[in-house]
Parts: sequence; C-alpha cells; structure tokens
Amino acid sequence: MSRGVRTLIFLAGAAGLGMLLVLAFLRCPPFGGDWHPYRDMAVPAALAHVTPNVVSSVNFDQRGLDTLGEETILLGSVLGATVLLRPGRHETRREPQDVGRVLQVTRLGGYVMLPLALTLGLDVVIHGHLTPGGGFQGGVVLATGLHLTYVAGSYPALRRLRPVSWYEYAEALGAGTFSVLGVVGLVTSAALLANFLPLGQFQQLFSSGTVLALSVATGCEVAAGVVVLLAAFLEQTIMIDSSRERAG
Repeated sequence: MSRGVRTLIFLAGAAGLGMLLVLAFLRCPPFGGDWHPYRDMAVPAALAHVTPNVVSSVNFDQRGLDTLGEETILLGSVLGATVLLRPGRHETRREPQDVGRVLQVTRLGGYVMLPLALTLGLDVVIHGHLTPGGGFQGGVVLATGLHLTYVAGSYPALRRLRPVSWYEYAEALGAGTFSVLGVVGLVTSAALLANFLPLGQFQQLFSSGTVLALSVATGCEVAAGVVVLLAAFLEQTIMIDSSRERAG
C-alpha cells in the first residue's frame, strides 16, 4: 500500500471521528449544570441490583459491553506484545544470569510481602461488588504481587511460581467466561450481559447477581494477562542473547 493511499485512509477515518466528536460536544450538557443523568440513574440501578459498590455496578452491569471491549483490548495488547517480543532470527535463548547483589532487607521484604499482596489481590477481586475494588484493580495487584519474588532477587523462583503456559490458559478462561456470561444473559433476558443470577441480600458475599461473577472473570483475565506480558519483557531482557551482544 502506497503512502498516498494510507494518507487517504487516515484522512477518511479522521474526518469521521472528527464529525462524531463535534456532534458529541454539541450535545453535551452545559458545564456546571444540575442535570446529571448518569448519577441519577447509576445509583438507583446499583441499589436495585443489590450492588453497594456503584462503580462495579456500572462496569459489570450497566455498561458491561464496554467492559467486555476493554477486556478484549487488553487481550489483544498482550498478544501483540508477546508476538513482537518473541526471539528473532538472530537471537538465541540463554540461561538467566544473576540479577546482582540484593540487600537482605529487600529480599526479606519481598518474600514477606508476597503472600500479603496475593491475599489483598484476591480480597479486592472477590469483594469488588461490596467495597471499592473489582476485577481490574485486584487483577493488577495479583500480577504485580507475584513479581515480588523478582524484586527479592530470585528470577528462577519467579519462573517456578508463574509457569507462563498456565497463565495463558487462565487469561483465555477469564475472557471466555466473561463472554459466556454475556451470551447466557442474552439468551435468558434478550439482552447481552443481562443479569440472570439471584441478587441475594445486601452486603452479603454471594449477592449482586452476575456482577460478582463478571468481576472474578475480569480479575482472572487481567492478572493472567499482566503476568504473561511481564514474562515476555523479562524474558527478552534476561534470557535473550542477540548476535550484536555476542559480537560485542
């Protein structure tokens, strides 16, 4: 494809996007007004579906389709990064080298904080419909918590703790579960991602219908995706030997 054709395609897309932005700005409510339709609808909807955390209600109930798109973006980003970071023709794998001297207090802190970080991450995911948190936040905490072993100076221990193939399956499982729950809602209620589970009682763990299930699926997908992404970067940095490095 020539540069001129690429430019025409870009200009056509930019013109369409610009038109949509202009229409959106013209229809925006005036700044500082007292009309807040999303606020007025979001809070009652969250209470009606027994979801104390209004943010999770918005993410996994009222705008679940947008959240599914965000999950898909993360999945595509991880896939693209791992493809780009795979060994090239002039690169070979090597045994991981020593990360260098690590202070004993840093090593101790990493191993002590590891179970605490994992526990916190699970708590944020599982209780995301009741308290501030949810699948996205808890998934990031879980993924970064695993890498405290690397901060403690033990890359081999990190590799044993997170076999990448398992997390690849977990990422696909989380994204697939989210999609399946959406399809079930479509079949049972004629609306994608509509709630079809019992709502339970207010402030109880098993409540809020599909919000809890979607939060857990998101936590699984986000945690596994971030682990796979960081594994690709660490492997490229630590275990990949290029021909230029060998020549040097």
